[in-house]
Amino acid sequence: MKYWYVYIMANKPDGVIYIGVTDSIEERVKEHKIKVYPKSFTAKYNCDKLVYFEEFESGKEAEEREKNFKNWKRNWKIELIEEMNPSWSDLSTNWNLNYKKIRN
Repeated sequence: MKYWYVYIMANKPDGVIYIGVTDSIEERVKEHKIKVYPKSFTAKYNCDKLVYFEEFESGKEAEEREKNFKNWKRNWKIELIEEMNPSWSDLSTNWNLNYKKIRN
């Protein structure tokens, strides 16, 4: 079964945050980290730390959740992150990401 993810990237605790949706969380996080798209928001603000994510069984569910997140007030988003990840640690730190293989 293929899963979909809503995720939040940040540049530091309580810093700039970016909310996205993907069907390949490892590949998408890797793209943010190595700045595959150098003019993107995450590259410009160095949002390279995965601080939150949720998993869904359908893309439609994930897209709805992403849309809801983007309408939330900033302090609600921060509370959500800190419930799961109070230290704002990079949740992808121990992932074995293959930086040689990037899709474009």
